[in-house]
Amino acid sequence: MTTSTKGAARVPAVLVLEDGRMFRGRAYGAVGVTFGEAVFSTGMTGYQETLTDPSYHRQVVVMTAPHVGNTGVNDEDMESRKIWVSGYVVRDPARVPSSWRSRRTLDDELRAQGVVGISGIDTRALTRHLRERGAMRVGIFSGQALPDEGTMLAEVRQAPEMKGADLSAEVATTEPYVVPAIGEKKFTVAAVDLGIKGMTPHRMAERGIEVHVLPATASVEDVYAVNPDGVFFSNGPGDPATADHPVSVMQAVLERGTPLFGICFGNQILGRALGFGTFKLKYGHRGINQPVQDRTTGKVEVTAHNHGFAVDAPLDKVSETPYGRAEVSHVCLNDNVVEGLRLLDKPAFSVQYHPEAAAGPHDAAYLFDRFVSLMEGQRA
Repeated sequence: MTTSTKGAARVPAVLVLEDGRMFRGRAYGAVGVTFGEAVFSTGMTGYQETLTDPSYHRQVVVMTAPHVGNTGVNDEDMESRKIWVSGYVVRDPARVPSSWRSRRTLDDELRAQGVVGISGIDTRALTRHLRERGAMRVGIFSGQALPDEGTMLAEVRQAPEMKGADLSAEVATTEPYVVPAIGEKKFTVAAVDLGIKGMTPHRMAERGIEVHVLPATASVEDVYAVNPDGVFFSNGPGDPATADHPVSVMQAVLERGTPLFGICFGNQILGRALGFGTFKLKYGHRGINQPVQDRTTGKVEVTAHNHGFAVDAPLDKVSETPYGRAEVSHVCLNDNVVEGLRLLDKPAFSVQYHPEAAAGPHDAAYLFDRFVSLMEGQRA
């Protein structure tokens, strides 16, 4: 529920966590009320890509970087058709953007899209609180006539939780579309959209792949109707425990032995397809500076993350699955969370992070080349 006002910077706002802690500040973006899951992102840049990442659907994002909005908003760096975050929390918003690419201020963009935010609060204290207590439900309330504290807290506690949320169909495309290969076409890939970012099919197109992006509800028949050389499962929001349909589609792909690559939510789908469980992290990984080790090479990569759930798979052994042997291929060096899986007897692998890295480091871009190698090997 939002109302637009040009004087938002002077309007009082309150952030209320479900455990009762409150922060008072000023409205940023639209004025009104919003609810979601409070999470924090440690990226120092790339806020426009964060805001338009469908994986942030129904989340209120707290930026740990103190200054946000410095480069404004442009029309080229959108990762999808709209801003998906439920709310936005910053300490010091930029008064004037400074970038030759900027077309409007971040405040104006948030207001235009009805995104309720808050500024002028101690985001460092809020981040420390979430690290200690974990991600939780939150509400942002702004306007001249704010409800009393008891009413606000009661409304936050009535909001839906992220655990058990089935959200991918809410953010995915409803109609198939094609991203053509750049230059000579070498392969065709069917990409199941669970909340795909625009840079992902672009990274494949750069490698001569024609990408057929399909809705989250696509059937096995829909996938193979495009005669794919490989199948891709994207990132997306929500609890992987609810994603029974994508899991069944992926299992059919594994049975056929088609080269398969999954990112983020796609990694969790692969985990479930192989028989592993998933669980909710205390506060998740979000940002563009997360250290991950590729256990197949020993190389440590700085990577971009956005996930609140993870796969529960053993780190110390090769596992037997209905589709052959599987192992954990990547692991987070901060907390030993599974960051990648690969099958040893079939051409399938996945990672929990974002190798397309928009915005972020390009350390993991080789994973798209690894997908190409699987398809080349299958064709040979």
